[in-house]
Amino acid sequence: MALNIDNSNFDTLVAGDKLVVIDFWAQWCGPCLALSPLIEEVAAEYEGKAIIGKCDTDTNNDIAMKFGVRNIPMLVFLKGGEVKDIHVGLIKKPELTAKIEKFL
Repeated sequence: MALNIDNSNFDTLVAGDKLVVIDFWAQWCGPCLALSPLIEEVAAEYEGKAIIGKCDTDTNNDIAMKFGVRNIPMLVFLKGGEVKDIHVGLIKKPELTAKIEKFL
C-alpha cells in the first residue's frame, strides 16, 4: 500500500537513503484517480526496496510548493534528499518501474 506522505513524515522520509517516489495528487483530479491503482500496485511490489507514497496537494500545499507542483498527477523521484527525476501526467507501468529500477 502506498504511504500517505504529509507534513508529519515528509522530512524523515526524504532524509533517508531509500528511493522515495511521491505521487502528488488530489481527490478531484480524474487522471490522479486513474493513476492510483498503479501506484498502489507498484508500492506493494517495491515494499522494502523503495518508499512509494501519495501526497494530497490540497492538504499538503506547502510540500507541493517545494517541488513546484503546477500540474497533477506529478511523480517526484528522490534519493538522499535530491530530486532524481520528475514525471508529470499519466505513466504506464513499464516506464514507472524502469524509472524506479534506475534509481534503486
